[in-house]
Amino acid sequence: MKRATPKTPPNEEQLARLLAEYAAAGGDVSMLSTGGKNAAAVALGRQGGLKGGRVRAERLSSDERRAIALKAANARWGNKKAKNDE
Repeated sequence: MKRATPKTPPNEEQLARLLAEYAAAGGDVSMLSTGGKNAAAVALGRQGGLKGGRVRAERLSSDERRAIALKAANARWGNKKAKNDE
C-alpha cells in the first residue's frame, strides 16, 4: 500500500519544515523535497520503478521465467539438504 504522506520526521523542527513544504506544494506530496537528491533523477527513477517488474515479466519468454524461478528456488532451498546432512 502506498503512503499518502511521507514518514513523520523525528523532531518538531523537521515536522514543521515538512508541513510548510506540504502547504507550499498545495498539498501535493510529490512536490516535497527529495532529501538533497536531484529532483529529475528521482522522477526518472520513480517512473522506471513503477513499470519495472510488470514490463520485464511481459518481455520474458516462458523458458527465461522458468530459469529465473529455478535459480531463485535453488538459492532459497538448494543448500538445505547439505547443511542438514553435516
